[in-house]
Amino acid sequence: MKCGDVKMSNLIENIDKLHTTEMGTERIKKNCQLETDDVVQWSKVQILDKTAQIERIGKNWYVAVGSYKITVNAYSYTIITAHKAKA
Repeated sequence: MKCGDVKMSNLIENIDKLHTTEMGTERIKKNCQLETDDVVQWSKVQILDKTAQIERIGKNWYVAVGSYKITVNAYSYTIITAHKAKA
């Protein structure tokens, strides 16, 4: 996210609305090889990381941070999926 980019800060401003489904939790844990059951909190930390690159394309936010990519629905703030980026 670029500093001062108001449009992109919308995801950050609504970070407390972030959630996922039970299936989403399992998918994210598997794809990212996570030990935690709290994938929402894990995702929040990733999204708020100062190195996170946030882009909105259509109805989704795409967050690239470290070796992960996270997809969030821009209207409902549902974490759709997350996975390790291909090397």
